[in-house]
Amino acid sequence: MTSRRILRLSGPDTRDFLQGLVTNDIRKLDQAPIYAAILTPQGKFITDFFLSAGGDAVLLDVAEADADALVQRLTLYKLRADVTIDATGLHLHRGLEDAPEGSYTDPRDARMGWRAYRDMPQEDDTTDWDALRVTYMIPECGAELTLDSFILEMGFERLNGVDFRKGCYVGQEVTARMKHKTELRKGLAQVEISAPVEKGTAITANGKPAGTIFTRTGTHALAYLRYDRATAAMQAGDAIVTMVTDG
Repeated sequence: MTSRRILRLSGPDTRDFLQGLVTNDIRKLDQAPIYAAILTPQGKFITDFFLSAGGDAVLLDVAEADADALVQRLTLYKLRADVTIDATGLHLHRGLEDAPEGSYTDPRDARMGWRAYRDMPQEDDTTDWDALRVTYMIPECGAELTLDSFILEMGFERLNGVDFRKGCYVGQEVTARMKHKTELRKGLAQVEISAPVEKGTAITANGKPAGTIFTRTGTHALAYLRYDRATAAMQAGDAIVTMVTDG
């Protein structure tokens, strides 16, 4: 399981501050935790995270590899806002069995189970989370989600990670334009592969670039595809690649 850092954002300006930065509507925290991302002004992905209400504060659950850079960026945007950002020392716990007290359902897809934050590390997790991500087309930061990603191409609308009615946030203009004025020609897809291939292997169709293989589990993988070139069998290394259209 990817290492995570749980941050606590507190102070009277916290929710207004986040509302002007992240892709989802912070007001939803009054009902349940949310999934969101922070973008560049050009609408490119920086990192994703889970937000949940923690008393008067907001807990932010982010990949450990991105945590320092995110804190630095939040601090840059904070200016005079009365917001304090602290590490909590909490540890992420996850599971698929009956949800324990204090947990919440993964807001991206309920089939990804529950998440909870505890004082001690989790030691009993044997779930193959990558296999589930491939099955349910859930991108992960550092795997499918990169600094070149646009969140709509990566399925954020399907994953409840973006709100088109909340108003302005950083990168909102580009994201809204992609939603309302263009047809997505590239994006995340599940593919079937006839042989093992390494992450990052290029996919071709009739000798032309068609995409890239990302996370693989068994005979299936997540891939970034050009949809216009994914209408028939493709090639990746020695494998035949076919887009799954009913996954």
